[in-house]
Amino acid sequence: MSDQCQHFNQIHTHHANTSGCEECLKSGDQWVHLRVCLTCGHVGCCDQSKNRHATKHFNTTGHPIMRSGERGETWGWCYIDREMFDPI
Repeated sequence: MSDQCQHFNQIHTHHANTSGCEECLKSGDQWVHLRVCLTCGHVGCCDQSKNRHATKHFNTTGHPIMRSGERGETWGWCYIDREMFDPI
């Protein structure tokens, strides 16, 4: 973890609310990769997905840190500091 990111105190969960992108599941759409919000557990699709729900979640809520929701991946990202962490 970085000494520069001041947002780790906003991590409240590492558990995903769902097994897929919450918005895409509701609309019947598809995603490429999943991202999990570490503040509330929201699951959104990545920026390579057409809907970019993980970034939209950050823009709406301001929840700064997410992790990959993909099996075997251990990295995370702070949207505010634009910094990657591996492992998170």
